Amino acid sequence: MIILHAGFQEKHLLLWGETAPSEAETKTKPARASQKKSAKPAKLIYDLGDDGLLSALSELFSGIEIEKSEFEKVTVWLPTVDGQVLASNVLIAEPPESKSPPTLAPWTVTALPMATVEAIELLSLCVDKAMLSPGVIVGWDLAFWATAMRFAGAMTARQQFLPSVVKEDGAYHARWLPVFVGQDAERLQKLAQAMPHVCRAMSADSAIPPTIAAASLLSEFVGLIVDHLARVDREHQTKSKNSFNSLHDQWLNALRTMSSELTGKESELSQFAAQSRNWRRPIEITTSSPFRLSFRLEEPAESKQETAKSLSRAATASKNGWHVRYLLQAADDPSLLIDVADAWNAKAKKSKILQRPNFNAREYLLSSLGLAASINPQIEQSLKSSEPAGYELDATGAFDFLQEKAWLLEQSGFNVLLPAWWTRKGTKLRLSARANVKSPKLQGGGSLSLNEIIKFNYQIALGDEVLTLKELEELAKLKMPLVKIRGQWVQLSAEEIQTAIEFWKKKATGKASVRQLVHMSLGVGGATKSVKGIAFEGVNADGWIGDLLAQLDGRKAFKELQPTEKFSGTLRPYQTRGYSWLSFLSEIGFGACLADDMGLGKTVQTLALIQRDWQANDAKNRRPVLLVCPMSVMGNWQKEAARFTPNLPVMIHHGLTRAKGAAFRKEAARQALVISSYSLLHRDLGILEGVNWQGVILDEAQNIKNAETKQSKAARSLKSDYRIALTGTPVENNVGDLWSVMEFLNPGFLGTQAEFKRNFFLPIQTQRDEQATAQLKRLTSPFILRRLKTDKTIINDLPEKMEMKTFCNLTKEQASLYAAVAEDAGKSLEESEGIQRKGLVLATLMKLKQVCNHPAQFLGDNSAIPGRSGKLARLTEMLEEVLSANERALVFTQFTEMGDIIQRHLQETFGHEVLFLHGGVTKKNRDRMVERFQRNTAGSPQIFILSLKAGGTGLNLTAANHVFHFDRWWNPAVENQATDRAFRIGQQRNVQVHKFLCAGTLEEKIDEMIERKSEIASSIVGAGEGWLTELSTKELKSLFALRADAIGE
Repeated sequence: MIILHAGFQEKHLLLWGETAPSEAETKTKPARASQKKSAKPAKLIYDLGDDGLLSALSELFSGIEIEKSEFEKVTVWLPTVDGQVLASNVLIAEPPESKSPPTLAPWTVTALPMATVEAIELLSLCVDKAMLSPGVIVGWDLAFWATAMRFAGAMTARQQFLPSVVKEDGAYHARWLPVFVGQDAERLQKLAQAMPHVCRAMSADSAIPPTIAAASLLSEFVGLIVDHLARVDREHQTKSKNSFNSLHDQWLNALRTMSSELTGKESELSQFAAQSRNWRRPIEITTSSPFRLSFRLEEPAESKQETAKSLSRAATASKNGWHVRYLLQAADDPSLLIDVADAWNAKAKKSKILQRPNFNAREYLLSSLGLAASINPQIEQSLKSSEPAGYELDATGAFDFLQEKAWLLEQSGFNVLLPAWWTRKGTKLRLSARANVKSPKLQGGGSLSLNEIIKFNYQIALGDEVLTLKELEELAKLKMPLVKIRGQWVQLSAEEIQTAIEFWKKKATGKASVRQLVHMSLGVGGATKSVKGIAFEGVNADGWIGDLLAQLDGRKAFKELQPTEKFSGTLRPYQTRGYSWLSFLSEIGFGACLADDMGLGKTVQTLALIQRDWQANDAKNRRPVLLVCPMSVMGNWQKEAARFTPNLPVMIHHGLTRAKGAAFRKEAARQALVISSYSLLHRDLGILEGVNWQGVILDEAQNIKNAETKQSKAARSLKSDYRIALTGTPVENNVGDLWSVMEFLNPGFLGTQAEFKRNFFLPIQTQRDEQATAQLKRLTSPFILRRLKTDKTIINDLPEKMEMKTFCNLTKEQASLYAAVAEDAGKSLEESEGIQRKGLVLATLMKLKQVCNHPAQFLGDNSAIPGRSGKLARLTEMLEEVLSANERALVFTQFTEMGDIIQRHLQETFGHEVLFLHGGVTKKNRDRMVERFQRNTAGSPQIFILSLKAGGTGLNLTAANHVFHFDRWWNPAVENQATDRAFRIGQQRNVQVHKFLCAGTLEEKIDEMIERKSEIASSIVGAGEGWLTELSTKELKSLFALRADAIGE
C-alpha cells in the first residue's frame, strides 16, 4: 500500500510517499526522532524512497524518465509520539500505544521536485480521485494541491491575472500574478482554511518547524500555476527573439515565453519594477482592503399605477426612479453594509466600524471608484460630486446595468447586489410562447403512438397569463426593456414582441409528432427551434396527450399493473410501482433508468416486465429481450429468471462454444431473454445487431458511463422497441456520467456531448448553476426512478431482514483448478473407505470451496489477487455500492487466509481501512475494532471482515446493515448466528443478507439439497459438513462435477 504526498517549497511541488515497512524493518528498533536540535533528522520508517516513487510514477506515466540524482532528501515535520512517528493512515501502520500527546518532530523523506508542467500533469490525474491505481492512495495533501490547481486554472481561464515584474534571487523576472478579488478572494480564504497541515510540513531548516501561513503558501502555489498556464496559452503565438528595442519589449516577450528572466542594467530594471508596482497599486489597495465597494441596484418605489389593468400606464409608472447605491461591505462580515454617503465623513458608531489597521476609507473609495469608472461611465459622471454615493437611472439604464455593467463590475472584484427577480438569464418572468394541443381521438380505441402527427396552435403568455393581440401591441409601443406588470418585473425585447405579434397575425400553427411534443414539454433543445426570437415555455394539452405529459412529469399517476399469473412471486408495493413504471415507458417507446438502491429488487421488477410482454404477444409476434450485464452477475440473472419466471425460455450467450451467425439468430428468436456480458457487447456486435430485439436492458449500467468506450458505442447502436438501464449508483448525482446513460436510453434528449458539456456539465460543475441543475432534472427525472431503502414510502414495505442468494461464475483459472481437484477426488474415492474416505471427502470439500473463493487461497502462493475470482469481483462491485451509499457491511468467511486476501484486495481497491477479526486477534484489539466500527462516524471503517468462528457470536455490530457470507458453512444455525451480529436489538435499519454461491459447483448443489430436503436442514444443525461424507460415491461425484454454466470468461 502506497500513499502519495506533496509539499510546496521553493516554487516546486515536492512528491514523497509512505508505504508500510517490511517485516525486517519492523523487527529492528524503529528510528526515533532526535532530541538534539543540531542533529540530522532520522529517516522516516515509512518513507517510500526513490525506487518506490519511481515505480509508482512509471505506472502512472508511460515512458517517464527520471534520474536518481533528481531525488532529494527533505525535512518533514510530522506528528510524533514518544519519539515514534505517526503514519498518516492505519493502512500504513497502527498508531503506537501511548497516552502521551503527539508533538511535531523533523523526519527525513525522499522527495522528487517536479517541474510545473509535470506537477500539473500529476495533479490533473488526482482530481476527485481517492486512488490513482490499485494500492496507490492520493494523500489528503496531494488531493488538496489538485483542488488548488483547479482553482488556479479557473482563474486563468477567466483571465484574473496581471503582468508584473518581480525580483527573485537577485534577478528580475516577468510574471503573471493572480488577482484575488471578489469571489476569488473568498475562495482563496476558504481553501486556505481547508489546507491539511501536512501541506505545510516541509522545512528548509531541520531545527525550526515551518511557520509559513496557509494563505501565503497557497497564494504562492496558485501564482506559480497561473503564471505557467498564462504563458502556455501565449507561447505558441510568440516568435523567438534575441534582441529587443526596449526593456518594455523584452518584458512583453518574456511574458509570452517560458524564459521569464529580464536582463539589463540594475538601475533600469529596478525603475521598471517600481513602475509596474505603481501601475498595480490601485488593484492592490482593493484586494487588501478590509472593506469591499458594493453597488446595489434599487428599483422604483411601488405606485398605484402599477396595479392598473392598462399595460402602458403600469409601464410608465416604472420608467424612472431607478437608483444605484454605493456601499461598503465588510470582508469579515458580508452582512455588514455601510452607505458610502455615511462613510465619507463617518462619525460615532460608523466611524469606529471603519477604523481598521492600515485602512483609509476616503483613499480606498476614491481609488476603487476610479477603477469602477473605467467600466461604467455613469460612475465616472458621479465622481464630479465631492462625495459621490450613487446615481439615478431610468429603466433602460437599469436594464443595461443588470445585463452588462453588473457582470463587468463583479469580474473586476466589486460586489454587486441585484433584485431577487433577476437571474443570470434575465428576469424570472419572460414573454414566452407555448403550444396549445387538442388531443385527437384514439383510432378504434387503439393504443397511443408517439409517432402520430398532431396539429397545435401557439399561444403567447407572461407566466401563466395568456396575452391578447391588443396587449401585445400595447407592449410594443412602450419600447422599454423592463416593465413592471401586475406586480412583477418582466424583461421585454422588441424582437420578442414583434415575433409574438407575427405569431398572432399569422395564427401560428405547427405540426409535430407526439414524441416531439414530449420533447417540447420537457424543454429538449432541438424541439423548440421552430420558435425563433422568443422563449418557449412548454405545452398545454388536453385529452390523452395531456394525460401522457402529466404522467411523465409526475402530475398524474400512471396505471399500476399486477404481474401476470405466470409470474412466480409476489411484488412488494414499491416493486409493483416500479414494474408498472417500466411498463408505462416501454409501451410508449421511451427508455427508462431504474436506479433503486441495492437490494430493492431491480431484477425481479424487470423480470415481471419481460414476463408480461412475453404473454401479451402470440407465438408469431414474440421477440427476445437482450440483457447485458457484468460477467459476475450472469449466473444470478439466470437463477432469478428460473425462480420468478420459470416458463420463460432463457439463453446464455457467452463462452467459447456460444452460437454465432445464423445459428445464434435462430436460437435467439426462440428465447424470451438472451443474457450476455459487456465484454461480448462490442466483440459480438455484428451478431447481436442481426436480431430484432423487443428490448435491450443494461444491468450495472454504470459500465457505459464513459461514452467513448467501445461497449458504450455498441450499446447505443443496438436497435430495439425500448431500452432500460439498471443501476444502484445514483446517476442523477454524477452529472458527467449522465449523458452516456441518457443517450443510450433516449438518444438526443440531452443534445450532443459537446452541447451537454456546454449547457449542463460546465455550468453545474464549475458555477453551481441552479437553473442548469433544474433544467437537467426536468429533462431526466421522467426517465429515472430512484428509491432508497430509507424512503418513508419504501421502508414500510420492506421486511426487517432480507436474505438473498448471489450466484457468481468461476473464472477460467478457477474452473481448471476445480476440474483437476474433482477428477483427483473421483479416482481416490473408488479406492478408499471408512475413516480414510470421510477424511478424503472433507478434504475435497475444503479444496473445492477454496478454489471457489480464490485460486490464491487454494494455491497458498501469495500470488496476484485481481481478476482471478468471480466471487471476489462480485463482492467488490456490491461493496462499491455500499460505500457510495455511506453504509456499512460485515463480510463473513470461514477461512483466515481468505479474510487476508479480501482485506488486502479491498484496501488496495478502495483505499479505505478494512477491519479483519480472526482467532489471532487479542481481546483488547477485538474490542477496539468493534468500538471503531460501531462509532459510525466519518473516517471510521465501513467494512468489517470476520472469520465465522471468531466473529460469529458474542458481538454487537448494529452499525452494519449489510451482511455478506462469502463462503458457506452449510449450517443454518451458524450462519444465522453470524447474521445476528447486525440483525439484533439496537438495529434501526433493514438488514440485507447476501449469501454467495458459485453457480454450477458443489456450492450451488449443496444449497439446493438443503433447500429441497428440509429434514436435512434441520438434522444438520450443529453437525457442520459431516453429513456430506455419508453420500454414496456416485452422489459425491455428481456433487463435485462442474456444470458448463459455471464458467465465466
